[in-house]
Amino acid sequence: MNNKNNGKFILLDQYGFSQVDEDIFLQLVNAPKTDFIFFISSSFIKRFKELAAIKHYFDTAKINFNESKPNECHRLIAQYFRNIIPKDKEYYLHHFTIKKGTNYWGLIFGTNHTLGMEKFLKVCWDKDKLSGESNCNIDNDYQKGTLFYTETDTVKKQKIESDIQHKILSKEITDNISGFKYVLKNGYLPELFTVVVKELESNNLISRTGELNYSSTNIHKVKQYNINLT
Repeated sequence: MNNKNNGKFILLDQYGFSQVDEDIFLQLVNAPKTDFIFFISSSFIKRFKELAAIKHYFDTAKINFNESKPNECHRLIAQYFRNIIPKDKEYYLHHFTIKKGTNYWGLIFGTNHTLGMEKFLKVCWDKDKLSGESNCNIDNDYQKGTLFYTETDTVKKQKIESDIQHKILSKEITDNISGFKYVLKNGYLPELFTVVVKELESNNLISRTGELNYSSTNIHKVKQYNINLT
C-alpha cells in the first residue's frame, strides 16, 4: 500500500464497522496515490454508542448523535473521520447515506487528488440532485413534483453559495484554485464556485487578474487566476 509508483484503489466492504478504526483510517489517508471507499453501519453505531464494543473502535463522545436527526447519523460519522485527518494535509473525503427501511448505512470515500473527488462527487450528485449525499431527502428540501421544488435552490446549495461569497469578500479565498478546493471539501462540484464568481463579477464586487477563464472541471489542469475586491 505504501508503493509510491502505482495508483491504488481500496474497497473495504466491511460487515458492520470494526475493520476501519482510527489507525486503519490514517493508514489509508497517508498511503501514497491511494483512493479508498468503505461501507459502514451508521445506524448501529448510533444505536449502541454506549457499548464497549462500539467505543473500542470509535470515540463516540466526539459524535453528537443526541442533537441530530436519525438520517444525519452517517453524515456525523463521516465528519468524525474527517476530523481525524491531519490539519496540514490536503485531503478530500465525502460520504453517501443509504437508507433502507428505518436504518441508515453509508459509504465513505477518500482521495488525495482533486480529480478523484470530482469523479466521486459527480456520481453522488447524479444520484441525489438535492444534496449529493443520500438516497433520502436528508435536508428536508421540497420534493420533486411539489409546488416549490427546485434543484437550483436547495438547502445545501444555498449554504455553500453563501459561504463562498463570504470567503471571497473577506479575502479568505483569493484565487480560483483555492476556491475550487474549498467547494470540493464541502461536498459540491467546482462549477458552483464559478457561478458565484460570475455573480460577484456582474455586480462589480470583484475583478479577476491572471489566466482568465471559467473552467470548472479537471481543476488540476485549470489555469489559476486571482480575485480582487473592487
